[in-house]
Amino acid sequence: MNKILKGDEVIVLTGRDKGKRGKIAVRVDEDHVLVDGVNVVKKHVRPNPLKGTTGGIVDKTMPIHQSNVAIYNPASGKADRVGIKLLADGKKVRVFKSSGEEIKA
Repeated sequence: MNKILKGDEVIVLTGRDKGKRGKIAVRVDEDHVLVDGVNVVKKHVRPNPLKGTTGGIVDKTMPIHQSNVAIYNPASGKADRVGIKLLADGKKVRVFKSSGEEIKA
């Protein structure tokens, strides 16, 4: 079970975007995620008349490693770690480590 899922609100722990918050848009692979508004770079795009695209400089969101983000706990207003709790009926749920309350996804 992944501890950080699509749609979670996260806070960036390291890098030039440290402290920024955003939602997970896509899990690129097992270790990388796309966070809205974080790690945005300028990409120079060459025009391609066959595809009908114009050239120029576009903003592109690049993946960030999941170890560089932590889930945001709205109750405390800080980053928090995620734990897995086994319920009585055998289901696994994600919980905040600091408070033990279940993460609403």
